[in-house]
Amino acid sequence: MSDSAGEQAVPPTYPEISVVVATRDRPGLLERAVASILGQDYPGRVECVVVYDHVEVRDLDVPVGPDRALKLIANTRRQGLPGGRNSGVEAATGELLAFCDDDDIWLPTKLSRQVEELADPAVGAVSCGLRLRGPGIDKERVLDRDRVVHEELLADRVMEVHSSTMLVRRSTWAAAGEVDEGIPGGYSEDYEWLLRVSAHTPIAVVRQALVIVDWHGGSFYFGRWATIVEAQRYLIGKHPELATSRAGMARLRGQIAFALASGNRRTEAVKELAAVVRLNPREKRVLVTVPVILGLMTGERVLRMAQKRGKGI
Repeated sequence: MSDSAGEQAVPPTYPEISVVVATRDRPGLLERAVASILGQDYPGRVECVVVYDHVEVRDLDVPVGPDRALKLIANTRRQGLPGGRNSGVEAATGELLAFCDDDDIWLPTKLSRQVEELADPAVGAVSCGLRLRGPGIDKERVLDRDRVVHEELLADRVMEVHSSTMLVRRSTWAAAGEVDEGIPGGYSEDYEWLLRVSAHTPIAVVRQALVIVDWHGGSFYFGRWATIVEAQRYLIGKHPELATSRAGMARLRGQIAFALASGNRRTEAVKELAAVVRLNPREKRVLVTVPVILGLMTGERVLRMAQKRGKGI
């Protein structure tokens, strides 16, 4: 069929998408995640690159249909999630890049809906809403706006912009740079990368919950308080623009104060908390840190209580 004036209709184009899944070898959860990626209704080619993080590379029992590819590789970079994601991107062939945690699930329309947003050439990255699902929780988190910009991420982590929701152009990846493998313990690596992405492009948002995040109420960082302190100080040092937001700086230093208190470094915690109050007296981490400083609660207990409500510290 032709358009008016005899012109031929231009068929839609569907760029190839590569999805990187870094894993520490959790076979059941991993196969569930990969199946949800390869089962997308996106008409274009989808490549799933599974990166085994310094463990044996194992085959997966997942069907691979037409225009779908599954690549299983080892992490050749520094051990940890940042190195795994960077290894995956190095091996990826797609024009668009996405990431999925090995215990999360994508709904079938995720990629199709996000690629629609990339029709706007001014947009280099797209997120979407998510659903937290786990013991005692089933909660949607969907933003009430269509864009997230750099200034918002300086002021707040914006938890709805989750690593498993992100789809970016390869040009965005090149401009922002790879995931930072030097950040202590890999803590906040996704937020640090998002700061660089958002400095390059606004992040579009599909206002639907298209990712299910397996919210199990635990954390790889439980008890690793010194790592958290070191990583957040590293983040502040690397991104001096964070100082332009008093609320954002209070949030980060509040996390440092909480980790110091949880690690029984109470004198340091008190000094850090005083700085937080000067920056933003309403910072919520003041209230949760004081009981830990006083020895009334442990940091682990506070964190578990927050996670049961679908929140972090």
